[in-house]
Amino acid sequence: MDILNLALPALADAWSLILQPTVLMYLLLGVTMGLAIGVFPGLGGIAGLSLVLPFMFGLEPSYGLALMIGMVAVVPTSDTFASVLMGIPGSSASQATVLDGFPMAKKGLAARALSAAFASSLFGGLVGAFFLTFFILVARPIVLEFKSPELLMVSAFGLSMVGILAGRVALKGMMAAGVGMLVATIGEGPFNGELRMASYEFPYLADGLKLVIVGLGIFAVPEIVALLRKDKAISERTSLGAGWLAGVRDWWANKWLSMRCALIGVIVGVIPGLGGSVVDWIAYGHTVQTTRDRSGFGKGDVRGVVGPESSNNAKEGGGLVPTLLFGIPGSGSMAIFIGALSLLGSGELEVGQVMLKDNLNYTYAIVWLLALANVMGTILCIALSGQIARITNIRFALIAPFIFMIIAFAAFQSGQNLMDLAALFAIGFLGIMMRRFDWSRPAFLIGFVLANPVENYSNNANQIAGIRFRQGFEAGMDYIASPIVLTLLVITVVSVIVGLRQAKNIRAEGEVASGGKRAPLIFLLVMIGFVSFALYDTATIPSYAFVDAVFPVTIASASLLCGLVLLVQMRLRPETDALFADRETSGEDADNRFALWPTLSWFAALLLATSLLGFILALCGFLLAFFRLRAGLAWARSILLTAIGVAFMCFMAWLLNRDFPPGLLQHFVDLPWPLT
Repeated sequence: MDILNLALPALADAWSLILQPTVLMYLLLGVTMGLAIGVFPGLGGIAGLSLVLPFMFGLEPSYGLALMIGMVAVVPTSDTFASVLMGIPGSSASQATVLDGFPMAKKGLAARALSAAFASSLFGGLVGAFFLTFFILVARPIVLEFKSPELLMVSAFGLSMVGILAGRVALKGMMAAGVGMLVATIGEGPFNGELRMASYEFPYLADGLKLVIVGLGIFAVPEIVALLRKDKAISERTSLGAGWLAGVRDWWANKWLSMRCALIGVIVGVIPGLGGSVVDWIAYGHTVQTTRDRSGFGKGDVRGVVGPESSNNAKEGGGLVPTLLFGIPGSGSMAIFIGALSLLGSGELEVGQVMLKDNLNYTYAIVWLLALANVMGTILCIALSGQIARITNIRFALIAPFIFMIIAFAAFQSGQNLMDLAALFAIGFLGIMMRRFDWSRPAFLIGFVLANPVENYSNNANQIAGIRFRQGFEAGMDYIASPIVLTLLVITVVSVIVGLRQAKNIRAEGEVASGGKRAPLIFLLVMIGFVSFALYDTATIPSYAFVDAVFPVTIASASLLCGLVLLVQMRLRPETDALFADRETSGEDADNRFALWPTLSWFAALLLATSLLGFILALCGFLLAFFRLRAGLAWARSILLTAIGVAFMCFMAWLLNRDFPPGLLQHFVDLPWPLT
């Protein structure tokens, strides 16, 4: 009864926040942006949240939450367009939808497949929201009992799941998470201020890398480059056909299947790090296993659409459980969400115990914004399906420059430093290589986000445990071996054992065929080289500041061990093994029209020109040259598209009161805005 007395006022406050016209406007804006981003394969919620992250500073919390939740909620719905219309997963959460959605589209049943998917997504999203509402009521008093040892064990559990269940080769996932954590330690140490893998002679790295740059670089840039190299339209299908009501009837006929798969999505979403990488395959497997007549699967069976689509929206509600309750991101998009929360308002929102104790109204606002966003997203997807289908017929070469332009602008706003663009390019190149060789990028990103809390929890637990043990052995053991800690330890060990058995079935980066030994081996050596440098650099930190060295030395040692074991395995196993996955030699990228280096050179040229001329002048030259030479457009059309792109950037900067990256030219010549 006490729980209800506490929850009901919080729910009432949450609805008073949500039903403000301005909040609903931001929610609709987020849903619209998520719809636009989800249409492009591979971008997803991580890229979308990374784009809006720089604009969260000081924004009214309810407005920022509405914008972000609207975007996160609708991406698993709108990415269905790419899966059904072109047979390419719109994101990792819609891989299984391709198996039956694309064959339905080829039969002229695209509208039926899409409507069944949208109805299933809406139902799954609502199930996730209802689950989260009641779970918070039950879990809140337990979570408030968590101290540093318990929070550290939750973080360890999250990291173990991320590393092991992030790809076919468990050690790759573990090392990817370790490298992400090491990248997060670059800069000043949190306790004594000692520099780690940085120098005051190069001050940019002393402040560490920003989350928005890492998020955009590791996810958005690789997918943009991959699509650009194909030089094709997103989809070659112009007609959706009929059958919108038939798709809704298909969902209703399979409503119990939809319910079961939605519950699967919630459960998988609760487990940190799993999220979209596996949820659709688990739901699809359940769909096939519980169906008597399986002959139609893979050939256009609508149940193969209903099952995965019910689960991938429900997982967002499940993913908010570890995110809101413990500060452990349930997925890559939740990792960005955690970073964005601290930027809102005056920084009063903080996931974990603080939010459940002091901001329960905002917690419930997030839950029901998620439900409303699913409703809005479904309505918009159905209403705009015809127009979206036409947009996907546009050559990606005409869209990519605008996307990269926006990404570069967003990256610069994170630190107002030209080096932000260089860091974006470097992390983007790392993301391209990880995608190519089937190294889990979600594991890298979640490792990056969790590094700081894990380091703080472990240090706090160590210091307090030392004080307790000086008081007596029993007092110390009561602190570090509480029932919650022991329970979490058992869960973590069991999860690792089960995960090691299941890792071979996980496709973190989709299906990637094996190629030759040389390129994957070189990339592994580069990763080992970085980890070795991190170990050497942090091991040289003076003994009086050893606290700043403990965490990176531990992570680097574990990552180096993983790397050396992988190196031995590569020497012993044949090149057909999953260790040697390589898209370039025998996978989907082997028949690209354009090579990697010429494509990257365009963006490198934009970076170089920006450093010399400033962003706007460089952007003018970049867009004009790209449309004329790379896209092959006539001069008149190239000039028109360039003018549209530059005008849009100027409008965004004026609206948000932001500056553009300056170049050397601006140091010598006093230019008017926006050239300044």
